[in-house]
Amino acid sequence: MPLRHAFTPPDNTRLAHLCGPMDEHLRTIEAAFHVTLARRGERFRIEGPQTAAEQALAVLESLYARAQRDVPAEMVQLAVAQQLSMAATAKAARGTRKGLGHGLTDPTPTPDEPEGPVLNTRRTDLQGRTPNQIKYLQNILSHDLTFGVGPAGTGKTFLAVACAVDALERSAVQRIILTRPAVEAGERLGFLPGDLSQKVDPYLRPLYDALYDLMGFDRVAKAFEKGLIEIAPLGFMRGRTLNHAFVILDEAQNTTPEQMKMFLTRIGFGTRCVVTGDVSQIDLPRGTRSGLIEARHVLKRVKGVGFSHFTSTDVVRHPLVARIVEAYDRAQAPVRDDAPRPPDTPAEPLA
Repeated sequence: MPLRHAFTPPDNTRLAHLCGPMDEHLRTIEAAFHVTLARRGERFRIEGPQTAAEQALAVLESLYARAQRDVPAEMVQLAVAQQLSMAATAKAARGTRKGLGHGLTDPTPTPDEPEGPVLNTRRTDLQGRTPNQIKYLQNILSHDLTFGVGPAGTGKTFLAVACAVDALERSAVQRIILTRPAVEAGERLGFLPGDLSQKVDPYLRPLYDALYDLMGFDRVAKAFEKGLIEIAPLGFMRGRTLNHAFVILDEAQNTTPEQMKMFLTRIGFGTRCVVTGDVSQIDLPRGTRSGLIEARHVLKRVKGVGFSHFTSTDVVRHPLVARIVEAYDRAQAPVRDDAPRPPDTPAEPLA
């Protein structure tokens, strides 16, 4: 039976923003939930499976509430991704409830729980969009060391930089330190020209992009001049003690176990550290074990260390990215950390 809904009182401006140019936003919602949307004035008719129709309606209502201005395509895609993530979380929670024993409580969050911390950046509405992102932010704010592990597009790096900017704005730290292993993704670029900063800039471009988005180009430039933001190549971190800083290690799957141990032992007083990476995209030479994988084993029971894991349902880029991640996961089973290593990649003994 088709689902019908009317937005009352009708607001033609909001409806135009909601539907988008040539009903582009409606077509996006149709493709995401495999439903058919028809509209006449303020009345919508949604045909499809009951659950999918209800999810599509939830997205329409969410976007309508924010349609005082033009609704960009990115907002539609993020609303769809958030709804799909909530549905996946609810499905997992139902499975958990079936296995609950007598006297155990249901871990599913209640609707009255807060939506997560809001960060103080140039983007005033910045906060986690999925349950895993909210948990990630909470881990960063409550742990001195946080690991964010998951596929591309889940916001690991962007949210870490946002937390760093928030901490700097609140004077909770004195500086931001960004680092990343200088490992090419399957290519050899040769010797790069320029000084040390110019040589490592290409590897740190994603971090720069996040800073420009959250602070603005001029403020970032001034922060570099004053030393409030520092680029520290991972290979040159040995011997340093990082006090009162917010340190981000990006692309940590490309660190060796020795590099990871060296980096983690740089943490000083008043410092907060975030390590991000995707264990499905390791660019280390064959036979080299990832320091991120080993750190997950070694530190999983260490007090003060938080772990956040993301899945394809947390992807907040184009919806196609989530489908690409899922397709690759289906095509090749993910390598478990505790699985036997192939003959040509022997596991190194833990330190």
